[in-house]
Amino acid sequence: MDGALPGEELVLQGIQDLSDGKISSASLLVSIGAIRLRAAGLSVPQPLPNADHRLYDLLAKEFGDDAHSRYNGLLRRLVSYERALECAK
Repeated sequence: MDGALPGEELVLQGIQDLSDGKISSASLLVSIGAIRLRAAGLSVPQPLPNADHRLYDLLAKEFGDDAHSRYNGLLRRLVSYERALECAK
């Protein structure tokens, strides 16, 4: 894919980070969506456990009081990508 779907760059970065064993907001986000992403045909490495809580904690450390809105924004981007990917199939 060439980045044509909304949020694709974030998902691809998350897959790469998971492959590299890197814990990042992108790898945690992909871990949250791993089941649906796999069902849509993507090869997703083993997801990180407790990814939803870990993502929020990571964002809270980085953004403080703004963590909640950033968390919701990332989830919206993930869902947008998943929907676009499913429609493209």
